[in-house]
Amino acid sequence: MSENNLLSKNSAPHSDVEEIKIRSNYLRGSLEETLKDRITGSIPEDDNRLMKFHGSYMQDDRDLRNERAKQKLEPAYQFMLRVRAAGGIVTPAQWLMMDDVSQKYANGTIRLTTRQSFQLHGIIKWNMKQTIREVNDAMLSTLAACGDVNRNVMCNPNPYQSDVHAEVYEWASRISDHLDPRTKAYHEIWLDGEKVVDSLEGVEQEPIYGPVYLPRKFKIGVAVPPSNDVDVFSQDLGFIAIVENGRLAGFNVTVGGGMGMSHGDPLTYPQVAQVIGFIKPEQAVDLAEKTVMIQRDYGDRSVRKHARFKYTIDDRGIAWFIGELQSRLGWQLEEARPYHFDHNGDRYGWVEGSNGSWHYTLFIQNGRVKDEENYQLMTGLREIAKVHTGDFRLTANQNLVIGNVSADKKEQVEALIQAYGLTDGNYYSALRRSSMACVALPTCGLAMAESERYLPTLIEKIEPMLDEAGLRDKEIVIRMTGCPNGCARPMLAEIAFIGKAPGKYNMYLGGGHTGNRLNKLYKENIGEAEILESLQPIVNQYAKERLDNEHFGDFVIRAGYVKEVRSGQDFHA
Repeated sequence: MSENNLLSKNSAPHSDVEEIKIRSNYLRGSLEETLKDRITGSIPEDDNRLMKFHGSYMQDDRDLRNERAKQKLEPAYQFMLRVRAAGGIVTPAQWLMMDDVSQKYANGTIRLTTRQSFQLHGIIKWNMKQTIREVNDAMLSTLAACGDVNRNVMCNPNPYQSDVHAEVYEWASRISDHLDPRTKAYHEIWLDGEKVVDSLEGVEQEPIYGPVYLPRKFKIGVAVPPSNDVDVFSQDLGFIAIVENGRLAGFNVTVGGGMGMSHGDPLTYPQVAQVIGFIKPEQAVDLAEKTVMIQRDYGDRSVRKHARFKYTIDDRGIAWFIGELQSRLGWQLEEARPYHFDHNGDRYGWVEGSNGSWHYTLFIQNGRVKDEENYQLMTGLREIAKVHTGDFRLTANQNLVIGNVSADKKEQVEALIQAYGLTDGNYYSALRRSSMACVALPTCGLAMAESERYLPTLIEKIEPMLDEAGLRDKEIVIRMTGCPNGCARPMLAEIAFIGKAPGKYNMYLGGGHTGNRLNKLYKENIGEAEILESLQPIVNQYAKERLDNEHFGDFVIRAGYVKEVRSGQDFHA
């Protein structure tokens, strides 16, 4: 399909980003020349838009903005680099590479993301090419970690379902590989690959995405019940593994999830995905391709806030989508099969896998891997990676599984865990172990308030009321973001805080404990004092009046604090 045909589907003017993609020559733009410019640490906005497709975007240290402005210096420009790992699995050698480049080129930390990817922060422009080269030398990639394409495919790392996990992970990897962009621009710009001649004349093609790619980002997740750690209902496209008689029978398919919205704009909203049917494992790649292509052809290219797949489905209807999908596939989906989720968190500590190996899940608060004075997390993991012969698994909750530890290596790994005081978080409250936060300040340009740096402090002030109420060991999903883009999936949390202004948050209650229901606005634009004052009576009432096995999100709806949200279209009602 030509770019003109793609863009003519909308009568409204196309967004500026669509024009940038058209002119980019399959994501090249002027990036190669821009990166050589030593006069400034920044890049033009058009190139910054294209950088996202290559796994990065420009930021600056907002803590330093005012001081640098006083000194008549440009902002402290730097780049975030995201490294993809389908299903979050990497080898010890790849972990050591990430450690090494974080020390040489970034800010000395690694961040584990809520999509099972790595993020590096603080890379300056003239170190970008060498960083990406070293990532690729280790058989990882940054291509399509951001941008208007399919992002990192998530997959449940279930250490206690080793056999099923291996098969499910294989399908997640195949989907990821199949949906990779085919442009040679990445190899030309970052890896000195041979240049494609006359790419605009049709020598180079994108068989799935076309020359203007997707209208917005696209996210896929694969869940293995009873764990919904990937928050499958938040995904544009989801696959729920159906295990029958110990074997993978296939997947239930979900479509139309998405978290992002804008404050004050009721036309934007988070949405939970709908289950549309069942497929066999070997049909998953074909279905993923056709779903992405439908969004390519029908997604809104004029208004980016309305360009996510959830709006395509909500505007046209789920029946329309299923009909269009089955027409393109040439086969029918089967009726969805029964499944059950009972949690969306991680299970910490040592777990023996069904294959005889062991897995140890570490609690890593908000996914930040770094050394502190009293906690040498980064050094400890480095030493483990030097002797470990299994894998590392990044979880969707920003934690880390030291996976497939052989029986003869378990004692050695355990000794290093003890030597460096690495923790499964068993001495933390269940609330803290069930928490997530986005990066926010100082590096994210979209952040309106703190998140990663503040949520641990807020939890510390909530924990005494939980202790007093006897709820220290009760799992309650709590999440915080610095803006409403939803990177930590706060709209699914039982308690959530979304940044509105410095020190001010919108407070939401009532998300489903298993990630199956959106929450609802409870109080708007409040600070810490009002947050604590608001939570105290709710926590006390929950402790006294909850039903057997009743989760916090269910209780606040039953008690009348908020109304149940059945669809994202009712989120702002």
